Amino acid sequence: MEMRQAAAFSGKKALVVGGTGGIGREVALLLAENGAALTIHGGSSTEKLKAAIKAITDSGGKAAGFLLPIDNPSAAKEIIALSPPVDILVCAWGPFRQASLDALDIETWQDMTFSNLAFPGILVSHFIKGMMDRNWGRILLFGGTNTDTIRGFTTTTAYSAAKTALGVIAKSAAKTAGSRSVTCNVVCPGLTDTEYTSLELRRYNRLKSPSGQALSAKQVALAALAIISNPAINGAIVPVDEGLSL
Repeated sequence: MEMRQAAAFSGKKALVVGGTGGIGREVALLLAENGAALTIHGGSSTEKLKAAIKAITDSGGKAAGFLLPIDNPSAAKEIIALSPPVDILVCAWGPFRQASLDALDIETWQDMTFSNLAFPGILVSHFIKGMMDRNWGRILLFGGTNTDTIRGFTTTTAYSAAKTALGVIAKSAAKTAGSRSVTCNVVCPGLTDTEYTSLELRRYNRLKSPSGQALSAKQVALAALAIISNPAINGAIVPVDEGLSL
């Protein structure tokens, strides 16, 4: 990775939640390549956090980070306390759980709605204030596959309902802060292979992907960077899925 001249985000500070692996890591690397100073959040792996920071600093970029498991509502407050004021917020974290609608218990509903909706919403509510004061900001949230509009789901109802509702946050943020040069959008990745993808799921992804090959984390991250870079895109819910039909 080489730093670009006249980098687009030079002087900007970015926080990537879930930035030590998968799509989040690729987004963090691209933001650093474009001049942003990164704060990278990771869940529990010191090795992955060190590797992400090293990849950026070895190429002349600026990066720091911290580990914090997001396993209870107080985690949002802790992340806010550990993070500097940021110009760019990317939330690339959110656990996935499958079960039929009739098998979803109270704990699953609470976990899925907090982790995938309330948690990113809390971060947006906090960090958008500083962005509005500085008259510039970029927020990117990550939805789930096929959550760009209201659909029915047979095995992911709680997860997909929470991810679909991120569109309300993005559109609300756009209406709230668009006049202050702040954008907020949602990317809904298609079937993507990362280091977290099991062999069984990789087979499924190849079978169902329109091209016969799953997306890479880098492909999704490049689309994310394009959205963050374009001030005209605000309040959008963008599927990055090759036209996937499940």
